[in-house]
Amino acid sequence: MTVVRRLAQAALAPVVAVVIALLISALVMLAIGVDPLDALRVMVDFGDEPSQQITALVVVLNRAVPLFLAGLAVAIAFRAGLFNIGVEGQYRMATIVTAGVGAAVVLPGPLHLLLMVVVAMAVAAIWAGIVAVLKVTRGVSEVISSIMLNFIALGTASFLLTGPLRGSEPGASIITSKDIPESGWMPSLNGLFDVLGLANPPRQLYGFLVVAVVVGVLVSVLLKRTRFGFDLRASGLSPSAASASGVDARGMVVKTMLLSGAVAGLIGMPDLLGRDHNYGTEFTSGLGFLGIAVALLGRNSPIGIALGALLFAFLDRAAVPLQIAQIPSSVVTIIQGTIVLAVVVANEVARRLTRRQAERGSAVAPPSTGNGSPGGGRGPDGGSPPDDGPGGGNGPGMATVSGAGGRRGEQQGAPA
Repeated sequence: MTVVRRLAQAALAPVVAVVIALLISALVMLAIGVDPLDALRVMVDFGDEPSQQITALVVVLNRAVPLFLAGLAVAIAFRAGLFNIGVEGQYRMATIVTAGVGAAVVLPGPLHLLLMVVVAMAVAAIWAGIVAVLKVTRGVSEVISSIMLNFIALGTASFLLTGPLRGSEPGASIITSKDIPESGWMPSLNGLFDVLGLANPPRQLYGFLVVAVVVGVLVSVLLKRTRFGFDLRASGLSPSAASASGVDARGMVVKTMLLSGAVAGLIGMPDLLGRDHNYGTEFTSGLGFLGIAVALLGRNSPIGIALGALLFAFLDRAAVPLQIAQIPSSVVTIIQGTIVLAVVVANEVARRLTRRQAERGSAVAPPSTGNGSPGGGRGPDGGSPPDDGPGGGNGPGMATVSGAGGRRGEQQGAPA
């Protein structure tokens, strides 16, 4: 029952936020002359034929994969009290370099794919590492430095695309890098539809979906079931308390940004390896910023992030049907924007309520004696009980991490 109650409390804020966002979006649509029910009908219409329905489902899943990875990258930094707003630049740099490396080599299929994945993670981790080094050595805010590095990354990617990595002919309207050989293509999962007896859609279901699931599981275990994850969260809640407990808070900043950047490097891989097989001027952009919204909606939990990615992917897919139905596609942007605002407000309300409950519980709970009876104990001379020192016997400063503040951090996740 405790687990069910905990899950319900964690899901309450996002669900309420989504409901409120839909109500606000409906009012906005009425104000601009759009019938909300008509818009909703178009958005949930996946077609009449089974092949159309399966195709729409594949579009949603393919869009959700990079959004899920983007949300994970942002959430890792959030857990450590960092705001990695540079995910956009990190995955763009990783993708352009990976496209160039993948097109320059010819290896057996598994090795070719492994090489490109490692290159993508390494490039993005190095780019995120610049932010970490600036923060721990010069005290530069990661928000400022990562935003600036986003512009540098976009400019560098443009230079590489139009210069040494250009593969398209001169005068082409769409500039792309050289195509990756077929040995570097990620196999699709369309064979699953044949196994399940479903219609095989014309679109390919990204094989990188399996990689994304594995990464999600690994990140969840790393953050919740390992010493590294505890140190990461402790550093985010209170760097001074973590340092007093023996945690290298400065080192954790560097490790966290490297890990966040490595995951960010995978964001562009589904489209690069599963569809485009090159990097071009029309390559998918904006996934890093959407990842912030997905992480907030999912409250930094891999399962919540997966659900948030599916929701945003569903909304993105609805843009084209809305245009066909003569309904402004800006409806999707309105809904996404109101969801983000509502989630931020709901998370803050939940954080304050959780803190208030924790403070009330600590104030009401009676102290216990050594034999378990309430009312406190007595000192050696019958006086007041001896002082256990900082942390209440849990080690120096550990009360700050494992007490009410720790529970508050688990609920909030994102930095203040």
